Amino acid sequence: MPERDPAVQAAIEGELRLLDPEVRRSPEILGALLHPEFHEVGSSGRRWDRASTMARVPLDADPHRYVVSSPIHGVRLAPDVVHLVFDTERDGVRAHRSSLWRRTDTGWQMYFHQGTPYGEEGA
Repeated sequence: MPERDPAVQAAIEGELRLLDPEVRRSPEILGALLHPEFHEVGSSGRRWDRASTMARVPLDADPHRYVVSSPIHGVRLAPDVVHLVFDTERDGVRAHRSSLWRRTDTGWQMYFHQGTPYGEEGA
């Protein structure tokens, strides 16, 4: 089972940390979890890079922001790359989430993230 892979487990732990409001409020911890080349396509459709994410996330750290509504599944794509997928819900808005994690000299860091909103028909 891919989820038993230590690399997948490390990425899942990092993903859960990024969803933690305390981590999101800390620029130091947030910065340690985001790869220097991080980029995102948010569930709003907007594109974000690391600098814009670092500027907005600590200010938007709502303690009830996201609820993980499905198991997080992952697979190692290469020795130093893991792909994760899962769903979240926030204020009744659901999103499919996908992220790529890369192992660096400082540990596992999120390299890419995408959120795609869905309704009942997309479950």
